[in-house]
Amino acid sequence: MSDAAPTGFRARLHGRLPGPLRRADPAVVIAFGCILLLLLLGSLYSRNFLSFDYLMQQLKVASFLGVIATGTMLVILLGQIDLSVPWVVSTGAMMASAAAAYGLLGEILSVPFGVLCGILIGLVNGFGVAYLRIPSMIVTLATNAVAQGLMVVYTGGFSPQDSASPAMRWLATGFLIPGLPNAVLVWIVVGAAAVFVLTRTTFGRAVYGIGNRERAVYLSGVDTRRIVLVAFAVAGACNAFAGVLLAGYASKAAQSMGDAYLLPAIAAVVLGGTHVLGGRGSYLGTVAGVILITLLQSILSVMQIDEAGRQLIYGTVIVVMLLLYGRQPA
Repeated sequence: MSDAAPTGFRARLHGRLPGPLRRADPAVVIAFGCILLLLLLGSLYSRNFLSFDYLMQQLKVASFLGVIATGTMLVILLGQIDLSVPWVVSTGAMMASAAAAYGLLGEILSVPFGVLCGILIGLVNGFGVAYLRIPSMIVTLATNAVAQGLMVVYTGGFSPQDSASPAMRWLATGFLIPGLPNAVLVWIVVGAAAVFVLTRTTFGRAVYGIGNRERAVYLSGVDTRRIVLVAFAVAGACNAFAGVLLAGYASKAAQSMGDAYLLPAIAAVVLGGTHVLGGRGSYLGTVAGVILITLLQSILSVMQIDEAGRQLIYGTVIVVMLLLYGRQPA
């Protein structure tokens, strides 16, 4: 869903674009332009930066963030925020690994069980926001703390000892199609489903509508509370599924597995042009934002920037994009 008449910075940029690009969201164009710039800078630093193997590895790393960003985008389109990402990711990873320890049946059910745990947390978030009218920032922060406490109690404060199931490892590191990692294929499937839902279903139109003006959607006969509940449940599923993939990638879960994904997920969605107040954004922009953040992480890692510096950069990116795209048109 795009603006009928871009204003301010968007209008000036829109007028300077070539004809074929004027129909595209300027934020998406900027994000892809920044990707090309980072690739150029990386190639100047290392000749291997543009090699097929390196780029495919970066796509593989981006796929974990991409699955999380899918759920994050859905929530932001509603005009809400989900701060429970870190421990929903960790819960999905730890519960899937725990299930894998119970024989063959446990291995078979490990992936769906991990995702189910994320759905349950998402339902709690959605119920608090939609039916109890608690601000999403508060309820998701609370559920994040509760999930953390439950996982610490489960492990006794020690690192989880359970290993990922073969299915989890195959999803994260295997190759169903030669040359294309399964993790990337999973992201493609999740992304295609997200595009279909957002552009071809009444649910997707309701999500955009609620982000623009919830009262108008409610008066049109849509059960907005149910839409919000389902959206948070889907976000929880995406976060937990990403945790399952991460556990498969590392062969085991870790308590802090999701800590590094909250700000990058929000930054990726905002960088892609999704309005932080809801109602506007495209999944193509989110894809661009995820790839941009992943390449930025890679360059910062090569430059040996510590985690505090990375978080500072992510926060600055969000603030800058808010200044450029986050203000409502007059």
